[in-house]
Amino acid sequence: MVTHPAILDTAVIPSPDEEAGEIPKAIVVLKDADLENDEMAEEIMSFVADNVAPHKRIRILDFADHIPKSASGKILRRVLVDAERKKTNT
Repeated sequence: MVTHPAILDTAVIPSPDEEAGEIPKAIVVLKDADLENDEMAEEIMSFVADNVAPHKRIRILDFADHIPKSASGKILRRVLVDAERKKTNT
């Protein structure tokens, strides 16, 4: 996904889904925040769909200002997953 020319940074996390249990959700930071819209989200999801297996396709995409990372630069998925759980439980 980071090979898409508009993407600066990204992370994929599980998102709860009633039917499937969990589905892939992308958190995306764009190089130009002015491009954050539904059309860009669809373009990115289509780009991913063309380059990965069907079960790895992104089902939901959210834009963010940054991806939380540790001091060593690793993505703090736990922070993203916890935020997603809070969002879907309310």
